Amino acid sequence: MTTAAKGPDDLAQGQKPVRRLDRVIIRFAGDSGDGMQLTGDRFTSETASFGNDLSTLPNFPAEIRAPAGTLPGVSSFQLHFADHDILTPGDAPNVLVAMNPAALRANIADVPRGAEIIVNTDEFTKRAMQKVGYADSPLEDGSLEGYRVHPVPLTTLTVEALKEFELSRKDAGRSKNMFALGLLSWMYHRPTEGTESFLKSKFAKKPDIAAANIAAFRAGWNFGETTEDFAVSYEVAPAAAAFPTGTYRNISGNLALSYGLVAASRQADLPLYLGSYPITPASDILHELSKHKNFGVRTFQAEDEIAGIGAALGAAFGGSLAVTTTSGPGVALKSETIGLAVSLELPLLVVDIQRGGPSTGLPTKTEQADLLQAMYGRNGEAPVPIVAPKTPADCFDAAIEAARIALTYRTPVFLLSDGYLANGSEPWRIPEVDELPDLRTQFAHGPNHTLDDGTEVFWPYKRDPQTLARPWAVPGTPGLEHRIGGIEKQDGTGNISYDPANHELMVRTRQAKVDGIRIDELTVDDPSDQAELLVLGWGSTYGPITAAVRRLRAADEHVAQAHLRHLNPLPPNLGEILRRYERVVIPEMNLGQLATLIRAKYLVDARSYTQVNGMPFKAEQLATVLKEALDVR
Repeated sequence: MTTAAKGPDDLAQGQKPVRRLDRVIIRFAGDSGDGMQLTGDRFTSETASFGNDLSTLPNFPAEIRAPAGTLPGVSSFQLHFADHDILTPGDAPNVLVAMNPAALRANIADVPRGAEIIVNTDEFTKRAMQKVGYADSPLEDGSLEGYRVHPVPLTTLTVEALKEFELSRKDAGRSKNMFALGLLSWMYHRPTEGTESFLKSKFAKKPDIAAANIAAFRAGWNFGETTEDFAVSYEVAPAAAAFPTGTYRNISGNLALSYGLVAASRQADLPLYLGSYPITPASDILHELSKHKNFGVRTFQAEDEIAGIGAALGAAFGGSLAVTTTSGPGVALKSETIGLAVSLELPLLVVDIQRGGPSTGLPTKTEQADLLQAMYGRNGEAPVPIVAPKTPADCFDAAIEAARIALTYRTPVFLLSDGYLANGSEPWRIPEVDELPDLRTQFAHGPNHTLDDGTEVFWPYKRDPQTLARPWAVPGTPGLEHRIGGIEKQDGTGNISYDPANHELMVRTRQAKVDGIRIDELTVDDPSDQAELLVLGWGSTYGPITAAVRRLRAADEHVAQAHLRHLNPLPPNLGEILRRYERVVIPEMNLGQLATLIRAKYLVDARSYTQVNGMPFKAEQLATVLKEALDVR
């Protein structure tokens, strides 16, 4: 992080000096009831409007309301913003805001020496400290030496700022997160108008509460301006040079995915139908799509996962762009119906926002461990295409690509996001409508086969010779009556068939249809053309891998990088690329699932580097691993 203090000519009389930084990583941490996610979200929104590049990492407990003041109840929000292009939420915070002893203890191991720590001293009571294992106060025992500690009685200052509102101390103290937000907004010169407008809107029916929160926010700003404990403020310039020209907004992965689904339905000129059952971390998609009835979106919150996908498959049969959303445990329940969709050969998007498993596992933590489930988690030979976004904003494009494949090839498609992408956010350039692909498809409208006697009939399994897709016949269309169901069908006619040769033909044809899906060749980033090491990734590992590769290249190391969006089928040139490099490393947030597939298919000695702790990789961690791989001769 570079700094450059402003000179005396830059300062008005009495104004504190301002240091320019190229990037900052801030982590807000507190009890799950302290409003850390809201605080981080508001700071992020103002940072986005200011024009910085940014990346976020929300991290919250699985329990709806974990015991107050305990380590399992700590909620945090990390934001990395910069005046240049960045790829990750950052490895370690430059600033930690700890609202209580539990927040400090849960996060202090990630904070490097020399970083700033702002602590709410009002919460450091003997009982609160003992609850998390502090025998003595860390603010007094010397354990925080080496950090720039700012003890601030946030609760007391907030209550004092709100005394005119006639609130109880408990109610007034709830606004301490807005006081902290105001203080950090002053420290880093964030705009304030958006937050004040947000508070007025959020509490429009409770104007007194809105006014109290705004007062607390302003009090935090003024505290930073007047207190002697904060001697300087910081400035991070907008990252205009990092972005192509366009209109931008901050967007999370689940929101981008929702918008991508709506855009796909409009580009296909089809109604969008979501059959879903709420599950963390996919529920936000259901919440968002339910707001867009004006775009022809229909959402159905089913009584369980099986009913959700059953309704979606019915909507696909009826001529809708059909979607079901879930996470790993829900995929297990939906697997039989996904197999039915394979047999029926109907377009269906299965959106899996992966989380830590197995079983209920870690509902609010991220993982990439559903790849083999998506590939093989059905009875029989039931191949399904798989698409994986690489960043929160890329979820928009990945949703459109998944829809393209489903509609063109008449097949269910897996869209594998994860909790890191779903809840993280970054700037997104809003595309123009004419930049989006045309996804319109033709329904069957009449007979498509002539019998030997000259009779024209409709064969539901007579295929397009290019795509091997069968006709999409909307029920109720005269002359298109046909059988559906999970029992094997005769090629062409669609009649029930138990013939062994026909079954083999149908199985191999369904596999050939997936294998023949047209996708772009894989692009390799190898600027020196001298690399012997290839780093191959998929999904959300893109940011940490790319950041690690940049660090190695800055140290004059030669490293090639390739990232997969399509996991089934794999890019047609992947085998040639793998054979081009002496060593291949595949980082994954699982126990090596992609590496297993790559080794089996291409017979290459790919090295697997894995992590399953519920958190994304850190750039420095991967840089160290890749450097070790480079040093192997």
